[in-house]
Parts: sequence; structure tokens; C-alpha cells
Amino acid sequence: MPVELRKRKAPAPPPAPAPKKQSKTSKVATKAKEAVTGKTAESDKTNGSSKPAKPVVGDTITFEGFGGEVETNDGTKTTLKALIEESESGVVLFTYPKASTPGCTNQACLFRDSYEPLTAGGLAIYGLSTDSPKANTTFKQKQKLPYTLLCDPSATLIEAIGLKKTPKGTTRGVFAVDKAGKVLIAEPGGPAATVDAVKKLVAEFDGEAKKEELAAEEAEPTNGEASEEKKDGEKEAEHPEDPEKTAE
Repeated sequence: MPVELRKRKAPAPPPAPAPKKQSKTSKVATKAKEAVTGKTAESDKTNGSSKPAKPVVGDTITFEGFGGEVETNDGTKTTLKALIEESESGVVLFTYPKASTPGCTNQACLFRDSYEPLTAGGLAIYGLSTDSPKANTTFKQKQKLPYTLLCDPSATLIEAIGLKKTPKGTTRGVFAVDKAGKVLIAEPGGPAATVDAVKKLVAEFDGEAKKEELAAEEAEPTNGEASEEKKDGEKEAEHPEDPEKTAE
């Protein structure tokens, strides 16, 4: 009889190695990497960024809760929403790093010297910094500034308008928004550049206003046309139509 050969069973695979525990050093490195790239679990939930995008010209912002609460140099609590409601046509915020320093004094005085033409169209102007009410009041009184200075020690409003330095400090710049929430200016710049940006905006407003006036004048009848219409009306009143002919 032929000998029957039996197949040997294949040996069982070795057990998978247990996952290695992440060392403290690795965890620290991972967190550092997340901090640099800005990618965290929370940031992924908010479209890749834990901070709201900086507003740019043409954007429309919602005033409710925007920038949190700030304080005027005389100690009154306020918000951008309240300032907008008090204004005629919108608000201009110019930011400066520190009250009573040379560059900031120059900027504040340039806005002071152009205050009347810049506000003639209804814009309200405010200086904005992280200084205390006391420091800003001294600054305002010494330089005889005709506008209110806003104190934002936590930089919540400064950050909301995109002019907060990282990790600390304020970027000199200017931000303007109309009563409907449309952003008109949002840019950093030197003392003269910030004032020039508002001057340009006011000039554009004036140009639009003049166009509207011209359009209204063109729509109205000229003096000659108005007088002819008046004469025709008087003739009709003096010589009314024959009632019998009208009846026929």
C-alpha cells in the first residue's frame, strides 16, 4: 500500500506588537508644531483657524458683539455698535501704539488739524489704543484733540479690525465702516498715510454727493420750461373750454 503523506499545518502568525506610547518629548514637539502651523483640533473645527478673518474693504460686518466693549478716555463704556448708532454716516478708528510718543502725537495732531473737513460729511473720528483712560486723557488734553480717544487694554476691538500685533502690541493704521456695516478702509500705515486714506474717502463721498445733486437738477425742469408751463396754465384758466362743446 502507498504511504499517505500528511500536510503540516502552517504556523500561526506572531502577535502584532503593542503600539508604542508617545513620550512626553514627542507630545511637546507635536504641540509646538501645531502652534507654529496654527492647526489644532479646535482650529480644524472652525475652518482651519481659531481666529476670525480680518475684515477687508468691501466686507460687511455685523456690529452685534464685534470687538467687545471698550472705554472712552473719560471712563464711559461703549462698543463699536453704539458709536455707529451715534454717528451720522459712519465711524473712523485710527490706531496708535502708545499715547504721547512722537509718532502717535504726530498722527493724532494730523487728525486734529484736519478734523473739521474730515467730519463735515457725517463721519465720526476716534483714536484707539491699549492705553489707560488716564494716559489717553492726558494725551487728549495736552494736544487739544477735538475727538474722543478709546481705551482697549485687552485689544479686543483692535484685534477685530485686524490691527493687533502678534503676540503683543498695536499696529498703526486706520479702519472705517459705514452705518450699514460696509468696510470702507482697513489698512496699516504711518501717521500721514492714515490721515490721507480718510481724506481720499471723504473726497469720494463728496464726489458721489455732487453727482446726485447734478442728477437731481437735470431731472427738474429749467426756469424757461417752468415759466412756459405756468403761462399755459394761466391761459387755460382765462379761456376755459365751452361747456357745450365739451359735452358734445
